[in-house]
Amino acid sequence: MIRESLLYLSDHPRIREIVSELPAAKRVTRRFVAGETLPEAVQVAKSLNAAGLSVTLDHLGEAVSLPEDARVATVEAVRMLETISSGKIQANISLKPTQLGLAIDESLCVSNLRRILERARELGDGDGEIFVRLDMESSEFTEQTVSLVETFWGEGFRNIGTVVQSYLHRAPIDIDRLVSLGSRIRLVKGAYRESDRVAFQKKDEVDRKFVEQMGTLLEADHCAAIATHDEEIIAATRQYAFEHGILRNSFEFQMLYGVRRDLQQRLREEGYNVRVYLPFGGSWYPYLMRRMAERPANLFFVLENVARESSLKEVSGPLALGSGFVLGALATRLWRQSRQREDR
Repeated sequence: MIRESLLYLSDHPRIREIVSELPAAKRVTRRFVAGETLPEAVQVAKSLNAAGLSVTLDHLGEAVSLPEDARVATVEAVRMLETISSGKIQANISLKPTQLGLAIDESLCVSNLRRILERARELGDGDGEIFVRLDMESSEFTEQTVSLVETFWGEGFRNIGTVVQSYLHRAPIDIDRLVSLGSRIRLVKGAYRESDRVAFQKKDEVDRKFVEQMGTLLEADHCAAIATHDEEIIAATRQYAFEHGILRNSFEFQMLYGVRRDLQQRLREEGYNVRVYLPFGGSWYPYLMRRMAERPANLFFVLENVARESSLKEVSGPLALGSGFVLGALATRLWRQSRQREDR
């Protein structure tokens, strides 16, 4: 119920508008979002690099509806690449294809993405070129996203990869297609609302598929990114690598900024590559809601940190805690209403 409610709220424009303007909400997001500007994100990235952690920069945003907005997103992506290069930051970038215009016109997205990949290649030389990851969005765009990687791989670009969501029924096929290219893959569980026709719904099924697919990616030896905070899955990954003679530096764990910082550091100290997904920008609301839905424990983690990292005076004590219950009740009510409408 919690997961469904949070996913529903992530797409609810009125709730997004209300929550995005709450001062207390903005303070909490700083734990999980590296500011609203690129300079702020760079400052955080450098501190993570100093701790031995690499990063992937993500300028938060959703699907755009105007070609001009896609152009603006493209310019920002190029600026990220140039900043990484000039600042000698250990980083790559993640992009949502719909930010580049995929939902408007695929040819527009292809044109914008080509500009980004070409600039990333110019800024490096061979293995030094900056890697560009296409984030995976809802299943509506899965086929197009995988096809984009295939298209640009066919044009000779080797600095592009994408994400596979283990809860999708089609995930093994997508892995086969991408592994056959030699492309780098980030494996995640999945954080969008999908029907049971498209995706597994039960946690144990998703976890089992994730572990199966993790083994396939480690065996492929294409610098797989195992993106999870689940300690059981992390333990299974370490065990699989040990039993199959897979070197610790041949793949990486990826985790979200602000989540399980202790685990990130511990894995790094044990010799594993760890990359932190570092989001920044003003469109933090849908990102944060999906992350909490993906791992409901994050919701309680956020509430705990509101109490721990802010004084009770700052969060208005009982009022802030009470608002959490109100939002929870509202989420449940809205979700139930949406389900009732769908059933009619």
